[in-house]
Amino acid sequence: MRLRVGILVCLSSLLLFSLPGSSTPQDKPDAKPQKKAAFPDLVAGLRATPGCLGVETAKTASGKEVIFAWFEDKKAVLKWYNSEMHKEVMKKFFPDGGYGKPLRDVPDDSGPIMAIASITFTDKPKFKETALPISQIAIELYTPLSGGIFLGGRFAPEKLKVPKMRDYTLDKK
Repeated sequence: MRLRVGILVCLSSLLLFSLPGSSTPQDKPDAKPQKKAAFPDLVAGLRATPGCLGVETAKTASGKEVIFAWFEDKKAVLKWYNSEMHKEVMKKFFPDGGYGKPLRDVPDDSGPIMAIASITFTDKPKFKETALPISQIAIELYTPLSGGIFLGGRFAPEKLKVPKMRDYTLDKK
């Protein structure tokens, strides 16, 4: 559980401070005035991490703010996890620490990893573990299966190699 919290913090923090239109307590007109903390550009930091293949952000119909981040392998995820920028974020939102060994259950030869982080904001904090005003936060890790199709482009970055994926694009000029 603690392992996933650390990764969850890094990706959810990307959501908190990077999605256009993200709502934080400081952005609400009726919120108490708060000093907005200076925060690094985490999406740019993630994209600059060696082995990060791409990043997408979205907001779902149910109100979840989501980030999709693709990495070439476990080593690449760990480069982000151990970066100074990520450490700063973990201390800020989960100051009590105790994260454990990151990705301990992920095999070293797992291949590409897609991390999906989702977060739903509320008016006030709900959990003792963090002062973030959220009703849910999750991190999920996936690896691609062989197969799939596309026409004109993919959701995943082009750099992500998927065995036996078929390109149905007619004009490949």
